[in-house]
Amino acid sequence: MATVVNLWGRLVPPEQAVISVFDRGFLYGDSVYEVLRSYRGEPFRMEAHLERLAASAERIALEIPWSRERLTEEIRRTLEAAANDREGRESYIRIIVTRGAGPIGLDPALAEGPRVLVIVRPLEQPPPEAYQRGVEVAIVGVRRNAKDAVDPAAKTGNYLNNLLALKEARDRGAYEAIMLDAEGRIAEGSTSNVFLVRGGTLETPALETGILEGVTRREVLSVAEALGVPTRECYLRPEDLKQAEEAFLTSTIREILPVTRVDGAPVGSGRVGEVTRRIMAGFRERTGPPLGVAPF
Repeated sequence: MATVVNLWGRLVPPEQAVISVFDRGFLYGDSVYEVLRSYRGEPFRMEAHLERLAASAERIALEIPWSRERLTEEIRRTLEAAANDREGRESYIRIIVTRGAGPIGLDPALAEGPRVLVIVRPLEQPPPEAYQRGVEVAIVGVRRNAKDAVDPAAKTGNYLNNLLALKEARDRGAYEAIMLDAEGRIAEGSTSNVFLVRGGTLETPALETGILEGVTRREVLSVAEALGVPTRECYLRPEDLKQAEEAFLTSTIREILPVTRVDGAPVGSGRVGEVTRRIMAGFRERTGPPLGVAPF
């Protein structure tokens, strides 16, 4: 099992993966990125992730210097070099595009040109117990960025908002933070989308709330439709989560992670619910069994 870095087209081990201290991604978080994972060694929904990478770059007026075909080729080349699948492990894949290095100063015009990195390492997920028993979340005081500030729909390296939210949740003993928007409505987790079940309907915050449109979020809505589970994208309040029958988080790495406690109190029965289990099973049918020990 190995971690391999593709540094502007050059494959190197982690200790040789060096960028300039004047890179704007390092200095200012002036970058965009995507995270994928593999199933049986193949990247899952790569095209959807690359489309979102392009959309994020457009939102911050950053030009991606490689074509979609070149990005795909370099991802596969890095994945092959890491060879985690040959060791019975899936891979974590991170693509980063920075505006590049240049003289110190905020003006984007100072950048000398964008750079692309791809990182592949063995995938790590929460333990199976987290999927069997569920996790606790905390509704934190750190609010999600407003859409007219740093738009949450862009997946950027400017991550301090999420970092501080997660720190608050962890300080309170919770696994994940639930962030609210400026109006006090549920937005998303620090690194996840949020779903809840009320009256048998699967609900998730509307994109208009100001959230990242998760690739797994989109997949879950499709799975629910196929299973005949009613869905609704809407504005949700903290009390809706606290009074929900079931809840879960979604992300590329964690897939579908049940939530059984919020702010120290049980969600519904305090156990993983039936709708959540159906969605998990339907999602696994889409992905197929992963290499190694599947968490669910």
